[in-house]
Amino acid sequence: MQADRVTLKVVAEAAGVHPSTVSRALRRTTGKGADDPNSVRIREIAKSLGYVPNANAASLKTHRSTAFGVIVPRLTDVVLSGTYDAIEHTANAAGFDTFVANSHDDPAEQLRRIELLLGRNVDGLIIGDARLDNDNVAGLDRRGVKFVLVNRRKPGQLSVTCDDYRGGWLIGEHLADLGHQRVGIITGPRWASTATDRLSGCVDALESRGVVVHPDMRLHQGFDAADGAAGARTLLTAEQRPTAIFAANDASAIGVMGVLRDFGMRVRDDVAVVGYNDIDLCASLPVPLTTVRSPFREMGTIASQTLLSLVEGRSVSSAMLQPQLVVRESTSSAPAQ
Repeated sequence: MQADRVTLKVVAEAAGVHPSTVSRALRRTTGKGADDPNSVRIREIAKSLGYVPNANAASLKTHRSTAFGVIVPRLTDVVLSGTYDAIEHTANAAGFDTFVANSHDDPAEQLRRIELLLGRNVDGLIIGDARLDNDNVAGLDRRGVKFVLVNRRKPGQLSVTCDDYRGGWLIGEHLADLGHQRVGIITGPRWASTATDRLSGCVDALESRGVVVHPDMRLHQGFDAADGAAGARTLLTAEQRPTAIFAANDASAIGVMGVLRDFGMRVRDDVAVVGYNDIDLCASLPVPLTTVRSPFREMGTIASQTLLSLVEGRSVSSAMLQPQLVVRESTSSAPAQ
């Protein structure tokens, strides 16, 4: 029998079960129920018959695809790839596939990717590139599309995030406790909640301890190593250079460290450096990086669970997970003035 002629009905007849039972067995290959002997038997029969699912046909018939669309700024980012991996694993365990698309933080590209995914009849979206300065997400709300924001928040929208304000506060407290009076902050663009929240938290914590961060020491650059390097050059060539630099992303902090080396300065002894997220590389750097541990994989898991609940009609609410300060060798007491 040709593979393209094998249907769920054919598999069901061979297995002696209803087609819906076959459908469930083929979808749930991991997680609860995956190892049920009957499900294993059905999958073996389907494989022996050469059954190949026709996702497009199923989607056209039911207007559902048992799939989620995921949009991120760029999947090459270590944090975003970790978040997506958790999203995919959780969705797959529940019998859902995932399709991921990069928007490069371009609103027009984000909208194009949204329409592309909705055109595949995905059952919902997980959006990791929400911006505070445009209404693409609000437009989805008006259209009745089921979606969850992850990593970045937007007022009034369902989201799963880290408490980035709290994370920034922990860093501000840490640097103030070490006696730093001149702190430079390199963060991302103003339209990213992760950037604004981390900046606000750090500034507020420092000011609560009597340390004022001059506006010229607050740089909105970006989250890449090149952005951190550019910000560090600006801060280190200022008339009053900082004794500590908080880069609101680990990659950016690594860029800062590179510039310190180029300037003949030492991380920790000359300038303390702090990052954010605690990617695996942080502990293995020549000078291990003090950073805030953001539960980005857990965010992916909970975002996927939240969308599953939303699709199945259960009540849902936003979640804000807690960060943790991880102190390593890149920070120490401020040098004598």
